[in-house]
Amino acid sequence: MPGKLIVSGLKALDIGPVNLEINPGETVCIKGDSGSGKSILLKAIADIIPHDGDVFLGTTSMNMVSGPEWRKRVGLLPANSSWWEDRVRDHFIFPEQTDFGSMGFDIDILDWEIKRLSSGEKQRLSILRLLENRPQALLLDEPTANLDPGNTKKIENIISDFLKSSGCPVIWVSHDTAQADRIASRLFIMNNGRLTEG
Repeated sequence: MPGKLIVSGLKALDIGPVNLEINPGETVCIKGDSGSGKSILLKAIADIIPHDGDVFLGTTSMNMVSGPEWRKRVGLLPANSSWWEDRVRDHFIFPEQTDFGSMGFDIDILDWEIKRLSSGEKQRLSILRLLENRPQALLLDEPTANLDPGNTKKIENIISDFLKSSGCPVIWVSHDTAQADRIASRLFIMNNGRLTEG
């Protein structure tokens, strides 16, 4: 089972210091105004941007492993996903083993060109792509933003199923108070770079 995610004295740009502990299998939600530092915090935890302080997953410090290795373990879903190949298939390691139906897609989605995808379709596919890597912790930056209630429910369900099977800790950034009540055991507020429990 993945270990506890521990954020210790983390500072990046104009946020912090942030201290936070998330138990295996626990989801915490972070809310805050745009520009309050939520995305910066997730990027610092994922070791994408320069920072002070440390983050541990179990007994492993992010400073003990390379950035790419850390991001295999601590998977970040950014607010805007990146697509670098022409077709959907080329963004998955084992496309035939991915449950595209769980997100409302037929298997022919694999042959679609990226340029024909809507922003919502990209959002749902980026979650499947992230979970394919079987991360040991998840950092989700508004994974259901701009989605209709049906697709929001699909994403909440697939993340819930993944947590039940993996037991990983999750930080979920959301502006939706009702969603936070559904998915999280604890709520935190980011305000001017400071994180407090709500």
